[in-house]
Amino acid sequence: MSLAPQYLNTRTSYAIEILTRLIQAPSVTPCDAGTIAFMSEQLAGLGFTTEQFEVQGVKNLIASYHFSDGPILAFSGHVDVVPADNRGWIVPPFSAQIVDGVMYGRGAADMKAGIASMLSATRELLNFRHKLHGTFYWLLTSDEEGEAEFGSKLIADRLVEKGIELDACLVGEPTAHMAVGDTIKNGRRGAISGRVQIKGKAGHVAYPEQTINAAHIAGQLVSQLSLLPWWKDEAGSQTTLQVTGITVPNIVDNLVPSECEITFNIRYSHAYKSQEVMRYIEESLAKSGASLALTWERPCESFYTGAKQTQCFLTLVEQAIKDMTGQYPALSTAGGTSDGRFFATAKTQVIECGVKNDSIHQVNEHVSLMDIDTIEKIYLSVLKRFFIKDEVF
Repeated sequence: MSLAPQYLNTRTSYAIEILTRLIQAPSVTPCDAGTIAFMSEQLAGLGFTTEQFEVQGVKNLIASYHFSDGPILAFSGHVDVVPADNRGWIVPPFSAQIVDGVMYGRGAADMKAGIASMLSATRELLNFRHKLHGTFYWLLTSDEEGEAEFGSKLIADRLVEKGIELDACLVGEPTAHMAVGDTIKNGRRGAISGRVQIKGKAGHVAYPEQTINAAHIAGQLVSQLSLLPWWKDEAGSQTTLQVTGITVPNIVDNLVPSECEITFNIRYSHAYKSQEVMRYIEESLAKSGASLALTWERPCESFYTGAKQTQCFLTLVEQAIKDMTGQYPALSTAGGTSDGRFFATAKTQVIECGVKNDSIHQVNEHVSLMDIDTIEKIYLSVLKRFFIKDEVF
């Protein structure tokens, strides 16, 4: 194992030790490779009450530390990663080696660096126990990179069953662009996939007047879908519809096809909800008069956290970043979906903040040790502002 440079402080060195342990566990979804138990042990050692549960091979952790009556903050994260093999890597992807001040490994940025840095910040926060108020939750899963059916979704359900409503949730996803702290997510676009089955009438290509060409209908529908206006879009949260497939079964060059399938995916602005999007598409396709069947798959709701007059978690995170980096972050709702959607409610403010995302899911995924130092300081500032009695949230 490579050692952290001597110039890094004790807290960052501890975060690097934890990150090394996490990367060396090949926790490809839904396997946690022992990381949930490991994190449970670390948090229990700090005084947290921990609960682990498993559903369909997915392991989850709910850990809590009750300081006193007061606001409730959760840190949400995932220990699972996408697959990786040795091809193209400068070091083996699960070796967690440091090269020139950079930690390489699958999950280094997405999002084990966030987990390790938050654990370090949590340990430091507890040095101020006598000043802390409220309750701190850790919510970890091994089912974020997959279908996300048995992870944070079920964790959120358990909190509801226990009557626990979070005031705020900080998700440790990698959000930075050029430098840690330059961008955070205060929401995410929603996502949903559609599948259109078109029915026509087969026949010889020489007699098209006796047929109904399902492929021709599909082409018209593709144009119709791609030109739909999305009038509720807001700046920085644009809706996009992308056709992902056009398939004709049993292609024969002298036969007009009687069937064709279109698949598409929509990433929609937080101004919409999935039911509204589905209804809009269904009504639009119905106008074509074609014989078709539309089915929906993998809906992921959008969410958005705006500024509030009082107890504004967005402002708190922005100020923590300003104090640590000297600049306020840009706000974004772009990118894919995240588990933040499971915790966002009318009361629960959800913000995502983490290291740079320029290498996630790629060969040679990495995070610099200095970036770990920066995000750990940002996390600690957030925790102090939220939990220390002298501060106001």
